[in-house]
Amino acid sequence: MLTGARVVRPDGVAEDGRVTVDGSLIAADVPGEAGTLDLAGHWIVPGFVDMHVHGGGGASFSAGSAEEALRAIATHRAHGTTTMAASTVTGALDDLARQAAVLSELVEQGDLAGIHFEGPFIARNRCGAHDPDLLRDPDPADVRKLVEAARGAARMVTLAPELPGGLDSVRMLADSGVIAAVGHTDATYEATLKAVEAGATVATHLFNAMPTLLHRTPGPVAALLEDERVTVELINDGVHLHPAVLELAFARAGAGRVAFVTDAMGAAGMGDGVYPLGPLQVRVTDGVARLVEGGSIAGSTLTLDEALRRAVTVDGLRVEDAVRALTLTPARLLGVADRVGTIEPGKDADLVVLDDGYRVTGVMRRGEWVVAPRVPDTAGAAGVVRSGATG
Repeated sequence: MLTGARVVRPDGVAEDGRVTVDGSLIAADVPGEAGTLDLAGHWIVPGFVDMHVHGGGGASFSAGSAEEALRAIATHRAHGTTTMAASTVTGALDDLARQAAVLSELVEQGDLAGIHFEGPFIARNRCGAHDPDLLRDPDPADVRKLVEAARGAARMVTLAPELPGGLDSVRMLADSGVIAAVGHTDATYEATLKAVEAGATVATHLFNAMPTLLHRTPGPVAALLEDERVTVELINDGVHLHPAVLELAFARAGAGRVAFVTDAMGAAGMGDGVYPLGPLQVRVTDGVARLVEGGSIAGSTLTLDEALRRAVTVDGLRVEDAVRALTLTPARLLGVADRVGTIEPGKDADLVVLDDGYRVTGVMRRGEWVVAPRVPDTAGAAGVVRSGATG
């Protein structure tokens, strides 16, 4: 039993709450011989869910290496992200198919929740940190080839719907049960509405890599914010978005339609330096990632614990709303909300312990401590989980 903490549950915050873990699951009843850990002065929240992340710990999901992928996963787990989809970057179709084959094995063994293809079906004028020489129109046959290469693990494809084949690809993805996400696009307001009608349900890092919101040409931002069927990704690192813009998105879409994502590349959890992002090189200076050639922002070095802390302490969001944006909302989109995303009996025991400054002090995944909390027990010893407790 984890006791004494403020527990963020679907119906609100339970003061002096209790979470019981039995094996790998959250339990309704206390198992026999249960140990206890007093977490007074802390928060317990669901394990974080990242639906858009390219790497971390010096490793990239685009490397086509299971070893690198596992290193990236471990880095984000240590920061509280217990569930994630691996995002690729623009590459040749055959290369992306090979990457998908490796990543799909990690999905099958439970290390990943799916694969997100970001590119190559995006607008040249909004390509950002994607190699413009490798971009292509979203021909439905090519899009289908990538989805099939993922062997059932494809969860999302980001594309520019205004390109030839864009709307047909959106329809094909929606019919296949894969999220069609609008991003890296030059679409007009009207073209974006058509994409939503065709089945697009996610805005890839809203505001970034798309036309700005203007009073006579509202563009994709207004269309994506106004439609209740669309969930908008936000990168809350203080670099990609001004706090006022984030507040605007929350005010219009609400916590139930916002998913905090990292869009993190290999430098997440690392220091400044030069790192690969697909076929391109990225220089990180003071934690900000930019292409070596051209200087475009190239993903982030963000982890979701920092996104949560910033949302509460800088942006002024309620803890419950910030937590929902990086737990239940992305879990629902990835199709895993029956197992993760909330603290409820029968779900996986994926939990994050935060101190009163919203810093991670403990991470549990499926009942096992990834990061064991260092807190005093009633006898005054630090970091003790008493006999019989899971972990």
